[in-house]
Order: sequence, then structure tokens, then C-alpha cells
Amino acid sequence: MIICHCTQTTDHEIRSAVDWMRASDPDTIVTPGKIYHALGRRPDCGGCIKLFVATMRAADGFAVGRQPDLPPVLMGLRKAAAG
Repeated sequence: MIICHCTQTTDHEIRSAVDWMRASDPDTIVTPGKIYHALGRRPDCGGCIKLFVATMRAADGFAVGRQPDLPPVLMGLRKAAAG
């Protein structure tokens, strides 16, 4: 599915970029800008950003690998803020 019409970026490309970045550096912070850069593209209008970020976050390799090392006060913080 095309996520960004301006650059013709697909959900498959986004997931592949996340997997490649995570394989290269398991602790890297994955951002839309880094994904565009990895794909050799530049964002244009920004109309896709919500769907782009949702696709990026849904990628299997998105989460940083060492989450158990987080201080207990930070564990589950995102869940508490959403509820």
C-alpha cells in the first residue's frame, strides 16, 4: 500500500527500512526522517505523517531491543498515559 503519495513510499519499504536500521544498530532511534533518508527520499507535503508514523510503529522491529533495562519508573509509561 502506498503510504506517501508524494514520494511513492510503500508500507513494505517503511517496514524494510525499520528492519534494516534495527539490524544495523539495535539501539538506534527510528524516526520518519531516518526512514526517508535510508530510502534516498525527502518528505514533501507532510500529509502522510500520521499514517507514516503508524506504519513505522507497527513494524516488527520498531521497538528498541533492550526495553527491560529501562528504569522501573519508565516501564509502561506509554500505557499509563493512554489510559
